[in-house]
Parts: sequence; structure tokens; C-alpha cells
Amino acid sequence: MIEKLLAHIHSITPLTAEEKVIIAELAKEKFIARKQFLHREGELVNATAFVVEGCLRSYAIDRNGFEHILQFAPENWWIADMYSFVKGKPSELNIDALVDTKVLVFKRDCLVSIFDRVPKLERYFRILAENALAASNQRTIDYLSLPARERYTKFCESYPSLIHTIPQKSVASFIGITPEFLSKLRAEN
Repeated sequence: MIEKLLAHIHSITPLTAEEKVIIAELAKEKFIARKQFLHREGELVNATAFVVEGCLRSYAIDRNGFEHILQFAPENWWIADMYSFVKGKPSELNIDALVDTKVLVFKRDCLVSIFDRVPKLERYFRILAENALAASNQRTIDYLSLPARERYTKFCESYPSLIHTIPQKSVASFIGITPEFLSKLRAEN
């Protein structure tokens, strides 16, 4: 499993054999069965996860019991409740598996150790954070300004591997429409 993460890191910044060993020593493999949680709302999040295989999602549940999906994390994506992870506050998000999923988990103290021992990983995570912020801003703009059909088209372009593998109600939640309206959109395509 570690080879997939090392290849992903290497695509952004090359690693020496010694640096690969350091990362591998601190990674913890975890299997999350479909519908099981990486963590739940209210817990303190002290780890981040790299998805090796499968797909996770992060979401909040509003007062009316509706799910609002903030992120999908398919293969080669990282996921965590970053607010809880960075600030040490209880999570407001749930993260669970949409399908059986394998991840590599890094506790916060392990990441700090890795950054001290492999400083170029700070560059790797900075690039990931910049890309995540840009994508989040674009998603907000799209949500506020694009009609549902265009949001669905963008979802299909951004997540081609997910469109037929995750529940349609999850897709609908992510793009801000009802599952019924999503069915109508899909029938028209």
C-alpha cells in the first residue's frame, strides 16, 4: 500500500530511498468497510488519511437531518477534518467509506516528525493545500452561480471514476440537488 503513496509524493517532489523508509515507518494501514467511519462528528481528529483504494466522503448533518457532502476522497486523495486536526477542536464532520476502502493513516505527531526528518514533504503538503483551497473556492463559486446541470457536468469531469460507483444520493448532496432531480438530469444525458 505504501508504494501508491510514495509514487504520489514522488510525482510532486522526488524522494530518496532513505526518505521513503522514514515515511513507510510512520504510516499505519487501515481498512474501512463500506458505511464504516474513519471518524465521527464530535470526536477530536488527530490523524489524516491517504486513500490507497476505495472512496471516503466527509459530510455534515444539519438540524433537519440532511447530509451535506463537502468532499469525496477517491484513490490518491487525502482526507481529514482539517479544522479539528489543526485546531484540536471537536470535529463537525463525519468521514465514512462509500465502498470498502484502504487508507494509510498518519497521526499529527507522526507528520511533524516526518516534516522534521523529510523537510521536502512540507512542500508536498503545501502544494496539496494550495490545490485544495483553489478547488474549494471554485466549488463555492460554482455552487452559487451555476445551474444544477452545469454543476453535474463539472462533477462528472472532476470525478469520472466515481459517477457510477458511489450512491447517486451522495452525488446529489455534493452538487446541491435532490436525488430525484439528479435522476432527471441523468435521464436527459
